[in-house]
Amino acid sequence: MALYPYTLQPVALNLTEAEFQQAQYELYTNASPTFGLSSLKMKEWIIIAIVVVLAVAGLIFLTGYSTIIFWLMLVSVVIYILVRTLGFKWYVKREFEKQVSAQEMPDEMRQMKLGVQKHGLVMAMPVNQPDLMQNPQMRGMQMRAGSTQQAVIPWTAVKSWDETDDYIFMMFEMKGQQGSQIVPKRLKAQKFPIDTIRKHLEEVIPVRGLNPESLQPPA
Repeated sequence: MALYPYTLQPVALNLTEAEFQQAQYELYTNASPTFGLSSLKMKEWIIIAIVVVLAVAGLIFLTGYSTIIFWLMLVSVVIYILVRTLGFKWYVKREFEKQVSAQEMPDEMRQMKLGVQKHGLVMAMPVNQPDLMQNPQMRGMQMRAGSTQQAVIPWTAVKSWDETDDYIFMMFEMKGQQGSQIVPKRLKAQKFPIDTIRKHLEEVIPVRGLNPESLQPPA
């Protein structure tokens, strides 16, 4: 078996709206900051420690109704930690889900086919797509004529990429035009060479992680 297997013909992507949203959620989960106790800053820990020490000291040296304020101090610390970790995580996730639900999958991804060659990732579309070239992601690419229109994203055009359990993501730039591509790993069942994509991406960008700032702003 060849070390770098490639495709003889492009394979249908068949990406669904559900997969499109799931891919974005997985990417968010993969790249989202931690919301656990480790996310608390040193200044916060110092303030929490001072409050706890004062509350415990008050409970030890005082009795009766005077201890109510110190119990409230301890409860406030617990509430703050819960809001700062679980509450903040819930809020960020909710806002992300709102953004994802408001986005629609680009129409061209429904009929797109992908191929893998030594020189880059092949994107193929049926010729009966009049709006294809109006898509900013496809502008600047040279399309080959035939029953399908094909464009090639050279591996060297990839500026950043990332990977989850189910998808590979890449951001690229060609002739001043910026774009991105999602590759479902389920295509491996159709003998689509996911490992080859990963090998080439690791050769041009050894460190994973999507970085929109690596793209040049359009003129």
